[in-house]
Amino acid sequence: MFGVLRIALKLLVNDKGKFVALLMGITFAVFLMVIMTSMFSGILVRASGTVLNVGAKVWVMDPAVNNVASNIPMPDYILNSARSIDGVEFAVPMYSSASLVKLQDGTFQAVSVIGLDDYTLYGRPDLIEGNLDDIFADNAFLVVKDSEYAKLESPKVGTVFEINDHRAVVVGLATVTTPGLFGTPTVYTTYRRAISYIPTGRFTISYILIEPKSPEDIPHIQQEIAKLGYQALTKDQFIEKIKNFYKYQTGLGMNILLMTAISFLVGLSISGQTFYTFVLENIEKFGALKAIGARGSDLVSMIMFQALFTGLIGFGLGVGLATTMMVSARLRLPDYASQITYGNIALAFGAVLVMAAFSSYIGVRKVLQIQPFDIFRG
Repeated sequence: MFGVLRIALKLLVNDKGKFVALLMGITFAVFLMVIMTSMFSGILVRASGTVLNVGAKVWVMDPAVNNVASNIPMPDYILNSARSIDGVEFAVPMYSSASLVKLQDGTFQAVSVIGLDDYTLYGRPDLIEGNLDDIFADNAFLVVKDSEYAKLESPKVGTVFEINDHRAVVVGLATVTTPGLFGTPTVYTTYRRAISYIPTGRFTISYILIEPKSPEDIPHIQQEIAKLGYQALTKDQFIEKIKNFYKYQTGLGMNILLMTAISFLVGLSISGQTFYTFVLENIEKFGALKAIGARGSDLVSMIMFQALFTGLIGFGLGVGLATTMMVSARLRLPDYASQITYGNIALAFGAVLVMAAFSSYIGVRKVLQIQPFDIFRG
């Protein structure tokens, strides 16, 4: 069997034109699939940026909330009720909204404002400059130093700007694990200051953050919150809800799916057609092998080996090319949202196996029809 596979490899690589064409088709298809799915994964992660950065174990919200940016304010009695539930270590309010900042040059910039509990600052980001205690001073704000930081004219500690005609002072620069999705800078302040600076309705609590006494208490907490007509989700459940919203309710998921499917079909057609042409051009060689005693199973093994060998090399080249492009793009474009996951790689690998199987099927059908006397008679 090893000798048959060596012959198959030589037949494949000796026809450099067809071999390169096969590699290019599969590489291009894998490259597009990995790029598309990785970009979608990056968007989904950034859409959950606030949830990941705050890190609360349980989030209480209105059942109609489907993403973290579209919160529905809740009345204060929900917070009091949450604090009285057995199994709750503590519960604090959180404010989240968008606002406009007037910069020192007179221009305006949209920002995301996060208001943290005045007593605990639960969910606060890590400071890289400044003193956290200064957040309790008058007009104090923390600015997140991420890819959107420059849109605020790269403020330093002590920089002054305006939010809704209120004076705001930068008292610290912070870092977070995940940047936001919508290209807006993020600032943190206390809950009371946030609701006093930004116009609100009758209710002001965007989310209630709960720290359970133990993971076993979470189901009971969720049941009690549900009795109040609201929803309590763990961090992972909330992230999954946000992902489902962007996958199925925004059209983003369908568009990415269509582009990925088109990439797969392009690779499938190129590899199938090219491999079929390769088999036709080497039909005499396969016939000769059959004439000197090669069995049909040997020829099938040769075809499958050639298709799989080409597919795996194309897969490696495609993933490598996509990774190189994404790394280069992230170095030059800070807002570029993309990440490679095991799911992306598995999807691309499965697609390559389908391409290899399709190409093998086309080649096998032709090779098994060969009759040695037809070859020698020609």
